Parts: sequence; C-alpha cells; structure tokens
Amino acid sequence: MLIANLSQTEMEQLMPSYVHETEVGALQDIRSDLSKLQGILFFKILEDLHAHLYNKGEFSSVASSMHEKDDEVPTTTVVAITANSLQPVSLSPVDGRSSYDGHDGDSSLEPNDERLNGGDGKDVKVHQIPLWLFNSTPDEFVETIKKSDAPIHVKYLQTMVECLSLLNKIAAASALICQRLRPTVHGIITSRIKAHSEFINSSVDKATRTGATSLHLMKGQLESYQLSKQKRQNGISLAGNLLAVSPVSPVMAPTGKAQAAAKELLNSILDSVVRIFGNHIVIGELIESKSSPQIDTKILKSMSTDAYLDSKASHFSIGFSLTVLQSECQQLICEILRATPEAASADAAVQTARLASKAPTKEKSDGSEDGLTFAFRFTDATLSVPNKGVEFKRQGGWSTKGSNVSQEGYGSAAVLPEQGMYLAASVYRPVHQFTERLASMLPKRYSQLGNDGLLAFVENFVKDHLLPTMFVDYRKSVQAAISSPAAFRPRAHNHASYASSIEKGRPVLQGLLAIDYLAKEVLGWAQAIPKFAADLMKYVQTFLERTYERCRTSYMEAVLEKQSYMIIGRHDIDKLMRLDPASACLPNAFSQSNVRNNSSGAGSIDVESELSDLLLNLRPIRQENLIRDNHKIVLLASLSYSLEYVADSIERLVQVSPQNVESGKPSQTSSSPARDLALSANEYRKLAIDCLKVLRVEMQLETIFHLQEMTHREYLENQDAEEPDDFVISLTAQITCGDEEIAPFVSGVKRNYIFGGICGTAANASIKALADFKSINLFGVQQICRNSIALEQTLAAIPSIDSEAAQQKLEHVRTYYELLNMTSEALLTFVTEHEHLFTPSEYINLLKVQIPGREVPLDAQDRMKEILSQ
Repeated sequence: MLIANLSQTEMEQLMPSYVHETEVGALQDIRSDLSKLQGILFFKILEDLHAHLYNKGEFSSVASSMHEKDDEVPTTTVVAITANSLQPVSLSPVDGRSSYDGHDGDSSLEPNDERLNGGDGKDVKVHQIPLWLFNSTPDEFVETIKKSDAPIHVKYLQTMVECLSLLNKIAAASALICQRLRPTVHGIITSRIKAHSEFINSSVDKATRTGATSLHLMKGQLESYQLSKQKRQNGISLAGNLLAVSPVSPVMAPTGKAQAAAKELLNSILDSVVRIFGNHIVIGELIESKSSPQIDTKILKSMSTDAYLDSKASHFSIGFSLTVLQSECQQLICEILRATPEAASADAAVQTARLASKAPTKEKSDGSEDGLTFAFRFTDATLSVPNKGVEFKRQGGWSTKGSNVSQEGYGSAAVLPEQGMYLAASVYRPVHQFTERLASMLPKRYSQLGNDGLLAFVENFVKDHLLPTMFVDYRKSVQAAISSPAAFRPRAHNHASYASSIEKGRPVLQGLLAIDYLAKEVLGWAQAIPKFAADLMKYVQTFLERTYERCRTSYMEAVLEKQSYMIIGRHDIDKLMRLDPASACLPNAFSQSNVRNNSSGAGSIDVESELSDLLLNLRPIRQENLIRDNHKIVLLASLSYSLEYVADSIERLVQVSPQNVESGKPSQTSSSPARDLALSANEYRKLAIDCLKVLRVEMQLETIFHLQEMTHREYLENQDAEEPDDFVISLTAQITCGDEEIAPFVSGVKRNYIFGGICGTAANASIKALADFKSINLFGVQQICRNSIALEQTLAAIPSIDSEAAQQKLEHVRTYYELLNMTSEALLTFVTEHEHLFTPSEYINLLKVQIPGREVPLDAQDRMKEILSQ
C-alpha cells in the first residue's frame, strides 16, 4: 500500500549497494540505513497525511474532483509496505503528482463512482479501487479498503493511519498533528481572505478600466448615509433631509453589501472548516483506537513546549480538533466584529470552551464572570479613491491595546472595512448552520463533547453587546427624527395634486417617514438574527410608542381648546359619525359594523340630518373656537395621512415578522411582540381617524359660523343684487383655499370626507334660518338662492366632491325659499301634494315669516297642520 512518494534520487541515497559489502559491520550499516529509511518514511507519510487532512493532497476530495476532469490518468511511484515486508512498488496508473493552490472546494466523489479514462477516451465507471492499492500486498486491511464504499479521500486517510500504525508512530504523529493544527487552520483562513481580497481588487481594476461602476463590489461601496443627496424624480430628497440618520451606512444595513460580503466570506471559510473537521473525525477515530499512551521521546523534545502545556494537546482526538477549530473561528469572528477579548494572552480554545460551558441567561452580564469581556474598536471606514480609482484605504485601525491582533490576525479588515459590531447579524446564520453541520457529523459516542461553543459565543455577543448598542443607536436616531421642528412640517413639491407613492412625491411627514424607515431597518436586523427577533420587535414597539406620543403632542397643539376637538369626544356625536355613511372611507379601526345597515335610504338621511341638528344647536359659533390657521389644517391632514401610512407599513411588517424560535414553530413569547406592534398600528390609525374627524367637523362648524350671519340681517332688499352675501363669499373662499392647501396631502376619498359634510350642513342651516327671520321680500329670496348657487359652484369645483349630491341638496334649499313666492292657498296645495318634501316645522315656518304683499289667513297654520297630520 502507499506510504510515501519517494523520488528515485531519494531511494538511491537511502539504499546503498550493500549487496557488495564485504566489510565487517555490514549488517549494522544495513540496520542503520533501514532505520533512517523508516524515519524518512514516517515524515513523508505524516506530510502526506497532513496535506490530505486539510484537503490539499492528491487524493483529497478536491483533488479527486479535479482528476475527474483530466484527459489523462497520471502515474506515480509509491512504496508498498505490509506487516512482513518493505519493498518499492511501481504503480503504472499514476505519473507524478498534481499541484494544488491551497484553496479547497466542495466536490467529492460519491461511493462506487470512481471514473477512470479508458483507452478510447471515454469515461468508464468502475468499482472504486484506490490507485495505491492496485499492486499492494494483500492483507486484511487492504482487502477491507478495496471492498469499502467510502469516498476515495476517506480511504486514503485510513491508509495513512494504517501505515503509521505499522511504523508504530501513531503517538508521534498524533503529537505533531496537534502541534500543527492551529497554525495550519490559521493559515488556511488567512489565505482564503487574502485570495478574496485580491479577487475584489482585480475586479475593481477591471471595472475601472472599462469605465463601469463598481457598485456591485463590496469594498468600493462605503457611501455615507446622507439621503439628502439622493433625489427623487420630483427633485425632493428621498427623505426630505432625513432628520434621523440611520446608525449604519447603506452598505452596513441589514440588506447591505457589507452584510452580504461578510456572510459570503464566513460561509466559505466555515464550509472549509467543516470539511477539514470531517477529515479529522476519520483519522481521530482511527488514532484513538490505535494510539498508545507512550509518546516518542525524540519527537516530544523536538516540539515546542507550548504544545504540551495541556496533556490533551499531546494526543490527537476529535474533541481536541473540535475545540481548536472552533476557537480559530471564534478569533476570526472577533476580528470581523472588531472585538477582541481583554485577556489577549489567554488561549483561544480555553476561551471558547469556557464560554460554551455558560448557559445564556436572561439577565444582562458584563462578562466579568465568564472571563471573556470585550473591548470594541470601531473603524471609521472611509473611502479613499486615488486618481485611478482603484486603491481603497482604510483609515483608523486597531487600538494600541490590540495591536498584536492586527499583526497576527486574518486580514479581514482588508475585505470588510466597516463597523464590525453590526456584522454580527451576518455572522449569526453561518455560525448557526455551522453548528448544525458539526452536530450532524459527530459520531453519537462523541455527542457529549458539545459543539455549540461558537454559537453560544455569538449569541452571547449579540445579547450582551449588539442589542444594547443597537437600542441606543436607534433610539438616538428616533429622537432626532421627531425632535426637530421640520419633522412635522408638511411639505409638498406639487401643490396641485396628490401623489400616491413616495417615489412620485407622496408627502408623508419627514419625521414619520424617518421612523418608518428606521422601524423597517430594525425589523430587518430581526430577520437576520431570528432568535432575537422578539427583542428587536420590542425595540420597534418602544420607538413607535415614543413617536406616537410626539404625534399626539403635535395633534393636540393644533386642536387644543378648539370646538371641533371637543365635539368629536361627545358620545352622541361619535355614535352618529360612526353611523354616517361617509365614514365608510375611514380605516378599519373605525367601527363599520353599523354603517352597512345605514348606508342607503332614509336611514342615512336621518343620520346626516340629526348630526347637523346637533351641530346647529351649538350656535353661536365663536371664531376663537375654530381652527382658522391653514397651517394647522394642513398639519392635521398631513398627520392623518402620514399616521395611516406608518400604520399600514407596521401591519405589513407584522405579517412577515420573524418568529423567535429555533424549531421554526411560532411560540407564545414570539407572537406577543407581533401583537404589540399590531396594537401600535391600531393606535396610529385611531389618531389618523381623529384628525379626519376633526377636519370634517371643523368644516361643518366653519359653515355654520358663516351662515349664522343670516339670522342677524334683514332680507328686505331694495333691488336684485348681483353678488352673494359677504359671509358666503368668505365661506367659499375659505373652502377653496383649504382644499388647495390639503390637496397634495390627502387622497380624493379623504378630501370628500373632509368637505363632504359642508353641503348638508349648509342646506340644513339655510332652511333652519328662516325660523329666525321676521320678514323677507322677493329680492331677499333671490339673494338666498344666489348664496346657495355660489356655494354649490364652489363645492362642485372640488374634484372629489359628489357634485350631483351637492346640487340636489342645495336645490332643495332654493325650492324651499321659492315657496315663499306662492300665495298661502297655493302653498297649502303644494303641501298637500308634497307633504314629505320638508318637515312639518319647516312648512309652518313658511307661513310664519312676514312677506310684503302676501296675505296669510288666520287659520292657514291650522289647515297646514291638519294636512300634515293626515
């Protein structure tokens, strides 16, 4: 069987022509030469085994996949050794050794799937018999290997261990493997990162030469998070100079390029480590079954003292390999996160094992008890672009305290020059998958070793360091978003129309737009680290509550001591507004249970009339009790719209919110934060509805305020006027101005709700005003009709208003006042034919008012009452 690949020169040097020796002591020379040969064979076997352990050898899983693609099958010269003989054997199918650059891949041959190139150039699938066993002296081991269905790289590792066993060098090999394990793994990780960095640099060079942008390259994307420089189509900044700047840059965001690059790089490295550990499991079981407690003294003396400080470090085992591999991965992750244990001199394996032994607790600890506290050093990652735009330099660096880490580290800063702590979000999933893969690989009898040390380390880091930092960072951003005066300053680029999307200029208040962005970003972190999703969702809940308080304050500043705000809190008014068919356009948080039952017919008219009567009973309306400031009107409209925007956004986020469970099934604790977010969305929607209700009632009160002037003047005109009354002109001007101001901030349906109550209120107020008139002449009737026409035309100019409904209601007013032109007898006849057109009291008022030239019999009112009672 194969034990080494000795060159012809080496064989000649080791095998002198002792056949012709005639001197005394020839036997001692031969014995000495064989002893030297045995030592050289041992180190050759050990080197070959070491190469295959780390997937760099000829028969590793990577090399095997490369051989499949070769057009010719190489040949090699090997030395076969059995328990009884040591002899050189030439195996013709192998010729030379393939070179490998040290980067392991993913491919491996499946059992019984060895492909050899036949003479006709076609691949022939044969039973897998390793090349080094073709001419080996048969024995029990050789026959077992030939019949085995294990992959070729596993067979080769088994053969190497068997050769060491035949040389009685298991203990010595075990000690040397232990000594070289950590530096080898360190070198592999470093070379992988270096190769990745070189690839990026070459890609940047190519992109620069071709004039293409390098936006797709991680290293070239360190843009600052200044949304004021990102313009929308209409020229307004994407977030209107967002007052709350995200704590991280776009590349560092949950879906940013830095996160993707970190995840990709770590996945690649951990995948290599997993495959290396698979090889270690193969030889670990064999070594543990074949090793003796004695270690070669000469080998022991030649090794460094540090390798044997721990007795386990002198004897290779699966547990030792697992601990060292995880500790190296931990050191790499520490470097990626820009965090280093304070006890820099402590052995990394001990740190990993110590941290893994501590179960995570709900109480936050400072890490002093677990012996693994961290000093974080963040880097201000700035992009320095020379003339050619190729080289990128990282400013700053490791602190003096951890300067040795930068020299002995892995070089990840060259690939991931960003705020390291936030990269924990991308580290979590690869480590979680890495832990699961290790668990599936470990033999059952080794399950007590525990393989979650690295995962425990990452989870403790996230819990004790990332989450608190994230809470503080985003809380500052939220505070900045809602504290500036500009946060609740309505702005719209196009004052003529309403835009339905943010990209086209949807005028969401800047403070709420920023909060929505920050909330989505925090929930993006929750998607990245689902185990801590509940904590992050609670953070969002806290931020939303704080923002709601600020919105409520802004709302109160606009409506405080205003009559409309006090009215909507009345139970009777609130009940009627819920029953009003117009409320069907309001969000779902406003109960619609009774609306459908009263959405048509006389029921809906009665609701509107009853509500209008309640408002008319509030006369006289005082100007100081109205919201006369258009800026406040616009603020309420914009606030309502923005609150609803955030509420919709929250509800969408809740639907896709990650669950805080490892099994993939929802838990009671994980659903609670989602319910809290849904409740927050409901509170936002209720406040949005209150804003609309205030605006609708405000418009109705404004109408009543102006039309109540009718009761203070005499409609005994001397001539037919050409213009409506001044108070009507003032009312129509205010309606037009208010509509123009809020048009960019409110959709057409909501504008109809705000202004839709004006028509019914004006009609009811105009008809009820007759009861307060002492007298009116024909010119006065024409003036009132002219007033209703002016109001009708103003409302018809509002695109969202139902002009036909407005015309019908105001024509009803004109019909009522035109009845004053009839004689009393003609009026009684009209009542007989149209007794339900107006209320009894309204018909009676037509007879009560004095009209010059009209005679009203004394029994006219009694006769009308009799007609109406039939």
